[in-house]
Amino acid sequence: MSQQLATDLAAHLTASGNLPALWHEHYTVVPRHHFIPDVAWVVPDVTGAEPYPIDRNEDAVGWLRAVYSDASIVTQLDAGTGDLRTGKGTPTSSCSAPGIVFPMLQALDLLDGHKVLEIGTGSGWTAALLSARLGSQCVTSIEVDADVAARAAEAIARTGYTPHLITADGADGYTPNAPYDRVHATCAVERVPHAWIRDTRPGGVIVAPWSPTYGHGLLARLVVTHNGHAIGRFERTASFMMLRSQQRAIGWTPHDAEGATSEPTTLDPRTIINAPAGAALAIAALTPGVTQTVITDPGGDVSLLLSEADAPGGAWAAVDYSAGQDAYTVTWWGQRNLWAHVSDAYLRWVTWGQPDRARFGITVTPEEQVLWLDHPGHRVTP
Repeated sequence: MSQQLATDLAAHLTASGNLPALWHEHYTVVPRHHFIPDVAWVVPDVTGAEPYPIDRNEDAVGWLRAVYSDASIVTQLDAGTGDLRTGKGTPTSSCSAPGIVFPMLQALDLLDGHKVLEIGTGSGWTAALLSARLGSQCVTSIEVDADVAARAAEAIARTGYTPHLITADGADGYTPNAPYDRVHATCAVERVPHAWIRDTRPGGVIVAPWSPTYGHGLLARLVVTHNGHAIGRFERTASFMMLRSQQRAIGWTPHDAEGATSEPTTLDPRTIINAPAGAALAIAALTPGVTQTVITDPGGDVSLLLSEADAPGGAWAAVDYSAGQDAYTVTWWGQRNLWAHVSDAYLRWVTWGQPDRARFGITVTPEEQVLWLDHPGHRVTP
C-alpha cells in the first residue's frame, strides 16, 4: 500500500510542478514513512482543512495516507512538552510538505560533488534526500534539539545513509566541514546569519525561508560573493517555523488603551490587509518590527491590528472596517502611530509603480541586511 500511495503522491507533485524530474529518482529511494513517528499532528495543504492527529497504532492506514499526502507533519510541539494528540502547543519540529521540500531542493541547483550544509535536520528526510543525490560524505546537517536529532539519526540510518549529523545551533554554521557549496535551511529566519555566508565559498548558494515580522514568509535564494556578502531574490512563498534563536513574540497583544488616540482614515484597511506580496515587502522594509493580525467578523466587519513584535506593552494600532462607511476609525497608542507608518509605506509602494515580489531582493553583509528594489544599489530603507 505504501508503494501505491507514494506513487500517487509523486504523480500529484509532478502534475503540480513540485517534483522536478531530477528529484523523482531520489524521492522513490527515500521513503517518507521512515521519518514520521507513530503519533504526529498533520497540517493539510488544502485551504480551510483542519489539522488532525494521526496514530499508527490505532489507524495504520490513516497514518500511511497522511504520510503520503502533500501535508506538513508536525513531529514536536513546544520543544517536546506539547501534546501531538491534541495539537496543543507551538510547532517546534516537523517533516515539511513535499510540495515545498522539492522546490527548495531544486532551488539549490546541485552539481555532483557539491558539499551541503543543512540547517535543521528535523525529521531527517531532507538530509537523506540530499545524501541520495550527492552521497552521504557531502552532507552536513545540524539540529539544535538533541531529542529531534537522535530520532532523525535513527531514521536516516534505517534508510542506509550516513551524513555528518551535528547537534548544535545552526545559526552558528559549522566551520569544521566548510567551505560549502550550498546551504539549505529548513527553518525560517528573519535575519540571515552571517555565519552561513562565512562558511560558503564564493558563488555558493543559500536557500532559506525568510520570514519578516510583517507579511508572509518567502523563499530566499542568495548567492555568496567574494567579499563576504550574499545577494539574492525571493523565489516563492514559504511558511516555516522559525530558527529557535530567532523566535519572537508576534501577534496582537492587547493591553491598556488608556491615553490612546482615535482619528479617522479614508484608506480602507482591507486594502492593506489584501495588499500583494510586493507591497508587503515594502511595508516590512519600511516599518521594521511591525506585525499584523486580522480579525474577521461573521457579519463582514474586519479589524486590522498592528503591534510591535517582542514588545509587550509597546505601540499598537487598530483600524476597523464596516460596510457603508466613508471613513474608518483608527485607534493607536505608543511612541509611534503604526497605522500611519504602515499606510504611508503602502502608498509609497504605489508611487513606485506597485512593483511585484520578483522585483525585490535582499543583500546580507557582516554589518547589515537590507532589501532593495530592482538593483542592490536601490535600497529600501525607512
